Parts: sequence; C-alpha cells; structure tokens
Amino acid sequence: MRLAGKIAIITGTAGGMGQASAILFAKHGAKIACVDLSEEVNAETMAAIADLGGAAISIAADITKTADVERIVSRTIGELGLPTILFNNAGADTENKQSILKIDEAAFDRVVEVNLKGPWLMIKHVAPHMIEAGGGSIINTASIGAFIAASSAGYCASKAGLVGLTKVAAVELARHGIRVNALCPGATETPMAKHQRMEMEKAGMPTSNSIIDRMGVMGRLAQPEEMANMALFLASDESGFATGASFINDGGWLAMSGLPVQG
Repeated sequence: MRLAGKIAIITGTAGGMGQASAILFAKHGAKIACVDLSEEVNAETMAAIADLGGAAISIAADITKTADVERIVSRTIGELGLPTILFNNAGADTENKQSILKIDEAAFDRVVEVNLKGPWLMIKHVAPHMIEAGGGSIINTASIGAFIAASSAGYCASKAGLVGLTKVAAVELARHGIRVNALCPGATETPMAKHQRMEMEKAGMPTSNSIIDRMGVMGRLAQPEEMANMALFLASDESGFATGASFINDGGWLAMSGLPVQG
C-alpha cells in the first residue's frame, strides 16, 4: 500500500475529487481526516472508507476560519496522529461564473477566501505538525484557470494565487522535508461542475457540446478518480523529488488553447 502509515487531512471530501481521493488514499493505507462543511455531507465518503476497512474521522469545518482550522488540526492529532499529508482540495466559484462587471464584492471575497485564504490557513496550522512528524506532502488543488481565463475572475485570480502560494510554501518548507505541489485539473465531472452547468442552462447560456463538454482534446470531462490518482502520486513517496510544481491534468486543454475546436 502506497500510503501505509500516513495520516492525511483532505478538505472538500463530500463529493468529487475530495471524496474520490479520500477513498483512494484510505485504500492505500492512509488514515483520513475528512473535512467538509458538515458531517452529514461526509456520510457517503465515511461509509465508503468503512467498507474498505479504513480508518477515518469526519470533521465539520469552514477552512476560512482560524478557529475551525485549529479544530481540524487538534482533532486529527488527537484521534489519528500527526498529519503527514495535507490535500487542500475544497474550492468555490461564483454562481453562473459571473463576469467582472456583474459579480458583487461579497461573492468575490468568498471565492478568494475558500480558494486561497483557506489553503494558506491550513498550511500555516498543519505544517508545524508535519515538521514534528519529520516531513510530508502538501497538495493544493489549483486549476488550469490559474493559467488561462477558463472561469470567473474570482476563481481564476484565486487559483493563480494558489499556484504562487504553492511555490513560496515549497521553498520555505523544503528544509523541513515538506514537499508542496499544485494539482491543476481541467474540466472535471464534480458536483460543482454539475451545479454550474444547471445554473448556466437556467440562465440560457450554452453548455452542451460547447465550452463545458469539449474542453481539451479527449472529447470528455475528467472523472474525479483521474484527479485522485494524480493526487495519490503526489502524496506518496514516489514523487519524492517533486516540489513547487504545477501538475496539469487537463485532457490537453492547455495544449489546444487558442485553436478552434474541430467538429
């Protein structure tokens, strides 16, 4: 098992990439602290891990609040042990991918808080305990939206900031044996993507067979498990020389940027 003896904190585990990663990490021997906004939304993930015979705890928390982050850390240490993996996966976007001219200040702030402030708070409070444990791996879910205008202003700006935070954290924490990398997905079939598609359809915006479903050269959206497999590699000792990097897993979307989609 590739993560035997490791303890992982994963945020945004109720569905999508977070859920797939929590289950996969548990399958490979890690003990998991599953973090989402409520314990109820984590029930399916916890049940799947239990079916595998894995060890996990469910923590209801808002990663943008210091007190909640401190509680995540204390419960993880108290019930599982010192964390050696942190997967900052929780994310947010604005309704209907609102434009710069339409998004209000509160909505913009919330996206930046979840996507950028939250991972910073998690790193700030988890990394000292990773140092105590002798090192570890931190994975931040960024996006190809960090490199191209693939979503809303708040989303792309926060994900670009997260790539920058990843680099700084990698440089500062390397001497403590902590690696920090960014996982940059393309369009992925997650609950957030499904919700956005429904909202765009309600608003009369194009979705099918256009910008949502034909991003990249593969002709489909990624499945959450395909992102979880890359996260597993970054969490494991197999990626022991990788730090400060952005791992793009986008089905060739960036490779074809600027080129017309062929019918």
